[in-house]
Amino acid sequence: MATSSTQSIIRNGLWHNNQALVALLGLCPLLAVSNTVINSLGLGIATTLTLVLSNGLVSSLRGYILPEIRLPLFVLMIAGIVTIIELLMHAWFYQLYKSLGIFIPLIVTNCAIIGRAEVFASKNRILPSLLDGLAMGLGFSFALLALGVFREILGAGTLFSQAELLFGETAKNWQIHVFDNYTGALLALLPPGTFIGLGLLIAAKNAYTLHK
Repeated sequence: MATSSTQSIIRNGLWHNNQALVALLGLCPLLAVSNTVINSLGLGIATTLTLVLSNGLVSSLRGYILPEIRLPLFVLMIAGIVTIIELLMHAWFYQLYKSLGIFIPLIVTNCAIIGRAEVFASKNRILPSLLDGLAMGLGFSFALLALGVFREILGAGTLFSQAELLFGETAKNWQIHVFDNYTGALLALLPPGTFIGLGLLIAAKNAYTLHK
């Protein structure tokens, strides 16, 4: 059974301290690639893996890292992990890798990742740090997916467009046409539409929290 500490880590990552909707970190990829559900899911998985692995690595080495050089070392660790993930995506998910483009290597600069390494992983044991990375990654991925659903439906009238980029050729028929004869709303696919969608998400979360 989960302890109160474990439950607190999960609640913080998924809701109370969601890095995208509360801390407002990692907004560059959040706003840039959330035009489809598949792009959002791909970047969300990559970011979650990075958070889990970097938290685990930082926590396991925290006793050997000098305080004076901790931040450069954290960045170096994160960069190494992101490079491995980027190479794996290049090898196995090449079309998705091309679709996400520069935003895969830019995971290194995501403040949410180095923030969790500094605030949590460098001060806690490995298992809680892994759980924190997973919860924070899932919370970030939830925000990405919610934006992806909002923008893809309004922008193109579809869901799971180009699902084969992530799930293989068998997923070519997964695309759902939400509206018939829908020409799409270009605003939803442009940066202003992203800010509108993010604002609505934050407002909905705050309203739910206040009236809970």
